[in-house]
Amino acid sequence: MEWTPDADARLKEIPFFVRPAARKKIEKFAQDQGLSLITVEVYEAAKKQFG
Repeated sequence: MEWTPDADARLKEIPFFVRPAARKKIEKFAQDQGLSLITVEVYEAAKKQFG
């Protein structure tokens, strides 16, 4: 799964101890949507869904 630099920067705002789990959830969200690129828009949509 590829991440845009902007989306990756947003991910780095998440505390390091939950970052791996957050990355997996966001990538699963994108995969379920049929996407292979994580953009800021995808990141925000996943964040909104997961709260």
